[in-house]
Amino acid sequence: MKTRRLPDETGIFFVLVAVLLVFSILSPNFRTIDNGFTLLLNGAVIGFLALGQTFVLLTGGIDLSTGANIAMSGVLVALIMQAGAPWYLAMLLALAAATSLGVANGLLIHYVRIPPFIATFSTQGVALAIPLIITGANSIQVRDIGFSWIGQGRVAGVPLPVLLLLLASVIAGLWLRMTRQGVHIYAFGGNKNAARLAGVNIARTTILVYAISGFCGGMGGMIVTSRLMVGFPATGTGNELFYSIAAAVVGGISLFGGVGTVVGAMIGAVLIAAVSNGMNVLSVQSYWQSLVIGVIILVGVAFDTLRRSRSARPAIAKKAPPAARPPGSATSSATPVVGPGTPSPAPAPASQ
Repeated sequence: MKTRRLPDETGIFFVLVAVLLVFSILSPNFRTIDNGFTLLLNGAVIGFLALGQTFVLLTGGIDLSTGANIAMSGVLVALIMQAGAPWYLAMLLALAAATSLGVANGLLIHYVRIPPFIATFSTQGVALAIPLIITGANSIQVRDIGFSWIGQGRVAGVPLPVLLLLLASVIAGLWLRMTRQGVHIYAFGGNKNAARLAGVNIARTTILVYAISGFCGGMGGMIVTSRLMVGFPATGTGNELFYSIAAAVVGGISLFGGVGTVVGAMIGAVLIAAVSNGMNVLSVQSYWQSLVIGVIILVGVAFDTLRRSRSARPAIAKKAPPAARPPGSATSSATPVVGPGTPSPAPAPASQ
């Protein structure tokens, strides 16, 4: 009978359920509907950043500029609206700028051959400096009430950012599984040289994944700015980057590339948001949250490394025992093996 294999995300899903149960037992306030929506709303920003990190990590890269992208795009959208543009046009322009930052990361990594860590670390500094220089380190008030719908609106009682993240996750998951470019991303992360020989466009794939990460960072900036109705230059410079990497890694995305799913990353994002929200409800001091999330990252990376080392271990083939020879048989009586360069034995003379 053929056994059905459980999805790879089953383990992290049960961990999430266990965490939710523990916090629900420890605090009655945690299991309220209002707190559940707050958890999901806070997790939407982490989820968008983790979604962008998923694409980058699947190629074996990393994007350290996502948190700074929140600040840059948030300030830009506020400034554009302050100049008189409608909120939807301002949002499109700010998202274009955020995506351009991702494109710049991809260009630096592929064409200039800068390692992803250094390239995105450098653009992180640029993205942090731009809003500070433009605003003089001052916040920009958003007065267009229509923009508040992005971060504060609800559809059938569900926060709009949660629905936007759900829609983006479904599209991203199907795109990775059912399109040629999605297969190319996994192939890139599995073996870059083999992918190149197989016809994968390495330049296009690199730029694409970092552009997607930039767009997702911009969406995080839109949600945060819409909730606060203020473009603040220091937004996104806290634990957002830390949490986004943690969510992706805990959700099963390999730091070495080629392994993981969008579903796992989203479960990881909810897990990180649940841990943070639960500790807030229990009035645990914030620095303990960083410690707990750091331990979660270490466990996730250690598990991933152990899994890779086991899968790479060559299987030891068992040698079959030599066949027993009949008693009295001579070694020289064995039938000679005729190879490509061995002359065939002469045929026996025909009997007269």
